[in-house]
Amino acid sequence: MNQFTFEGKQKTFCLALIGVGLLCMGLTFFMDETPFHTRFWSNFLHNSVFFTGISLVAMFTLAAFLTAYTGWHIQFKRLWESFSMFMGVGLILMMIVAAGIWMHWHHLYHWAADGITEVGHANYDSVIAGKSSFLNKSWYTFGTLIFVGIWFFVFAVPFRKLSIAEDSEGTSDNAHHGKMRILAAGFVPIAAFTSCALIWQWIMSIDAHWYSTMFAWYTSASWFVSFMALSIMLLIYLKSKGYYEQVTAEHLHDMGKYVFGFSIFWTYLWFSQFMLIWYANIGEETVYFHTRMNEFPVLFYGNLIINFALPFLILMRNSTKRKYGTLLFTCGLVLFGHWWDFFLMIKPGALHTAMEAAGHGAHGAGHAVEAAGHGAAHGHGLEHAVEHAEHATGFVTGFTLPGILELGTFAGFLGLFLFVVFTVLGKAALSPKNDPYLAESLHHHT
Repeated sequence: MNQFTFEGKQKTFCLALIGVGLLCMGLTFFMDETPFHTRFWSNFLHNSVFFTGISLVAMFTLAAFLTAYTGWHIQFKRLWESFSMFMGVGLILMMIVAAGIWMHWHHLYHWAADGITEVGHANYDSVIAGKSSFLNKSWYTFGTLIFVGIWFFVFAVPFRKLSIAEDSEGTSDNAHHGKMRILAAGFVPIAAFTSCALIWQWIMSIDAHWYSTMFAWYTSASWFVSFMALSIMLLIYLKSKGYYEQVTAEHLHDMGKYVFGFSIFWTYLWFSQFMLIWYANIGEETVYFHTRMNEFPVLFYGNLIINFALPFLILMRNSTKRKYGTLLFTCGLVLFGHWWDFFLMIKPGALHTAMEAAGHGAHGAGHAVEAAGHGAAHGHGLEHAVEHAEHATGFVTGFTLPGILELGTFAGFLGLFLFVVFTVLGKAALSPKNDPYLAESLHHHT
């Protein structure tokens, strides 16, 4: 079968997941004991960024493969095109976060606090004031609107239309393919540079005093592994329903190698970032890891176990990357593991910022970040940061570890993502008819 039908049972399943997500988000909002509904808003930001990033990486992978004259993936490229269409939804989700900054619905970002850059104001912060040309409400809002809008409307949507139109052109006429190649060549550098800026805005600036030149690479690697894991799981599912009969174990083996290889690459970035910052022993930077290691040890060390140790040990054998059951288990683990990774990136900083905004920062690790910045400036370094970080908060539901409501919210966003993917997938043939590299994909061997 080369035409996907979004069946009633599949719609019901996706809508049920969305319903679970909405219920959990509602419960989170009304039961939230953290200041400014921070648990609710951090859950919203966490999942919005995670799935929007998967969508972005899907489009980036399509563009990179096309630019590199790669053909092994062509017969299931429509699945990745469907992933890329979620960017439109992601734009709406991120604009809700941006609206929350302007309307003071949340206090996820310390740099958005009133008077933070005004000399003489009680909230004045000299470190953030020095970054205010980039860390400000306008940059966040219009940067998100313009950059994600360009990704989606200028590249992803035209790319999808050309891909569908290619089905109706003569086999000797590759005009549509040529236009797609131009779009792909333009998208790769534009997405690479603009995504860094948004990663810094959306995630890294939650810990406003801290920065890492490797953070965008690290985050993108996490998105890519999640994207490839979800692709494998959906392809195996679609094959079980009679679709993609010509997608073989060789294709899945290659995708499994991407999961294996980029899990190692992600770990390399994790270690490089950690080692360079820890070795430098600059309080303003080191407190980021000190906070997570000491206040969130299960998240911190569990991150390495789920996202490196387990996939490395399971997928090291060549045969495991051809076994559907093993791939499903490992990819499900990896997808959850990198969702966990984003949880660790976002939650600690969001909690500390909210506590500080509520007036509890003097005894929280959010204050340790501020103290570390000023301590580094006065030569106190890590020791000064540690002194304040030791007074950090204890266990906080939904922050120290993901709770039932966080898992339910994840399920809701996953249901929304799948609903969009399946809806788009059903609007065109699963495999392109006239792509010049289709034959290479059909006869692919590792």
